[in-house]
Amino acid sequence: MIIALLLIGGLVLLCVGGDLLVRGAESLAIRLGMTPLVIGLTVVAFGTSSPELFISIGAALRELDDVAIGNAVGSNIANLTLVLGLAAWVYPIRVETQVMKKDAPILILCSVALCVMLLVSGMLTRGYGALMVLALAAYIFFCIRWGKSGDPEPADCESTASRSLFLSTVLVVAGLAMLVYGADFFVDGAVQLARNFGISEAVISLTLVALGTSLPEVASTLIASLKGKGDLAIGNAVGSSIFNILAILGLTSLIAPLSIGNISWVDLAFMTLAAIIVLPILYTEEKMTRLEGVFLVFCYFAYLSLVAYRIS
Repeated sequence: MIIALLLIGGLVLLCVGGDLLVRGAESLAIRLGMTPLVIGLTVVAFGTSSPELFISIGAALRELDDVAIGNAVGSNIANLTLVLGLAAWVYPIRVETQVMKKDAPILILCSVALCVMLLVSGMLTRGYGALMVLALAAYIFFCIRWGKSGDPEPADCESTASRSLFLSTVLVVAGLAMLVYGADFFVDGAVQLARNFGISEAVISLTLVALGTSLPEVASTLIASLKGKGDLAIGNAVGSSIFNILAILGLTSLIAPLSIGNISWVDLAFMTLAAIIVLPILYTEEKMTRLEGVFLVFCYFAYLSLVAYRIS
């Protein structure tokens, strides 16, 4: 009964929170004179990455370094395959030029840099953490400069004219809070259900935890896609992946250096490969089709099968 309540309650919070977040982010973008893409790449991306931040810092303080790193790596794999794939399957996503030419290549660069740091030195030192945080600050600065919009579209202005800056901010904060708590409830319920069926702790940490912390991205991205806000959807998925590397692992390794632990080079390679695969998909006809979405979802389940095979 408790497990069912956690799962249902978590899903309700995720759906309601995702809707509030999309509405607030869209109106906030117009009020601040920014495109929805920029809000998706920054405010929404950082907010929906907060579960990964809390889990990674908590794991690092308990010296569970592989959990801290694995959470971010697994979440990136989910963001770039499952989240984007489901969003494109629900509604083909129009791709902004900024994502194709700037954000996606930056994500690939961050993924490769993380692999090099972990595979060469075997850990993320405080020095590496400081570099990642500085890179994050630079990314946010240039992201805002690139995405400053002129006049919002008239339709957008009319739909959000009655929302003040304060109300838009309240919607974003309320949506983020619901997403965080909804993800937490859902993960707790899923973990308890998995244990009841005798699934090992290793499988839970490699799959359910990483997927669970990506649920805010799944919810907000799917709702944005259903509303036809493809720029917000793809900005959230790509931006969250960049934040997972630069913010989550950067801030966590500043607090406590992280060793690679039991994270395999296969996981790091799959994360980087997912980022590389997404780039040509974004370039095809400047949109992500339903067929490409199905392919990305297939890639995610292929990764899950690989994890299950490794630990069997």
